[in-house]
Amino acid sequence: MQLDIWGLARRILSGLMIGLVAIAFSLALPAIASADAIEMTVYRDPGCRCCGGWMEHLRAEGFEPKNVPTEDMEAFKRNHGISEELSSCHTAVLDGYLIEGHVPVADIQRLLADRPQIAGIAVPGMPIGTPGMESDDGVQDAFEVVSFDEQGNSAVFSAYSPEG
Repeated sequence: MQLDIWGLARRILSGLMIGLVAIAFSLALPAIASADAIEMTVYRDPGCRCCGGWMEHLRAEGFEPKNVPTEDMEAFKRNHGISEELSSCHTAVLDGYLIEGHVPVADIQRLLADRPQIAGIAVPGMPIGTPGMESDDGVQDAFEVVSFDEQGNSAVFSAYSPEG
């Protein structure tokens, strides 16, 4: 029996190439999967727990929030023109817009699709049932998503009825 060195070398090289392609593809999968993710930066009080729930809501809908714990959120909001009336526990910055509080993803998507000439949108306070503020019994407060501009003007962007 004669050993075919060239045939053996071809099979080994083919196996190595297939293995390298498989490794390269598996390493690229996370980048491919997150290529469509919409990045945003979320500034929040380090002691607040509900902000994490809101960020999970965002991740589940294709957003990629960057968590930035910020000690003096009042100063941050003041410096970004967010009034006390609009204030909540966290502020996100996304594509030139401010997203204040527990804003549902549908409203963020509408904001990005319509691109209105405003500074941002907010859910003032922390209404029960908003993303990140869900209750165990399913109760939801009525709440509004409010648009605001740099001059301090605001308007209802969308309204949600109570459920549960």
